[in-house]
Amino acid sequence: MTQNSPLILITNDDGLMSPGLLAAAEAVVDLGELLLVAPKEQQTSMSHALPKGKTIGSIEQVEVEVAGRAVKGFAVDGSPAQAVSHAVLELADRKPDLCVSGINYGENLGLGLSISGTVGAAFEADAYDIPAIAVSLEADLSVQHSSEYPTLNWASAKFFTRLTARQILAEGLTDGVSVINLNVPHDATKDTLAVQTRQSRQQYFVFVRPEPRDRSTPFKFSVDIEVDLERLEPDSDIQALVYDRRVSVTPLTWDMTANSPWRIDWSHN
Repeated sequence: MTQNSPLILITNDDGLMSPGLLAAAEAVVDLGELLLVAPKEQQTSMSHALPKGKTIGSIEQVEVEVAGRAVKGFAVDGSPAQAVSHAVLELADRKPDLCVSGINYGENLGLGLSISGTVGAAFEADAYDIPAIAVSLEADLSVQHSSEYPTLNWASAKFFTRLTARQILAEGLTDGVSVINLNVPHDATKDTLAVQTRQSRQQYFVFVRPEPRDRSTPFKFSVDIEVDLERLEPDSDIQALVYDRRVSVTPLTWDMTANSPWRIDWSHN
């Protein structure tokens, strides 16, 4: 690749050695120069966190083989968002033209986006005015927080990642769009319909109420999937992926301001 080639930052929240990150890299390997920067270890559900610690910010350089080619990879001790900042501020020789975050083990839907490390990394790229894609492959809950990296079929997710990346590199993102959140059904093929969706208001991933326990001891909530079909929005990401079995493409924005203004009325004070 030449200096004029697009620079594509590949990151994730599952760790640099995740097969999902390798799949993302393989999907776009011929679209530009690759820079692989991701957390050293599993960092699922870290959202946009910036944790502290004695080893945070240390970086290990490794060589990763992508489609038969040796590519520099950097394992950052830190969160997905921190990995992106290290990539942009000290590891890249120029500003990346695109960030691909994923391919994640497990879907990122509904209000679950607020805790997603995959989406958090994509929004960190947006903070540097870099267009970003957050890509997730539907997977069983049992593998979504695993560091064992179970085998998944990445073919369709790679296909749709490439299509999205190619379009963004050619056209950019529409004004007001910061991140494309791409969710691919586990049984998708190249012929699966892709539809534009909006983020559902539903939680999707919910904590399970714990049994009585000794509250002085460490505890981790178990997670289940819960959908209220009566209230599910027909144009939502959950509807498209879970029930229609379509690829969900959700344009996201950094702007958390409510569309409906809240009128200040402090007269009662």
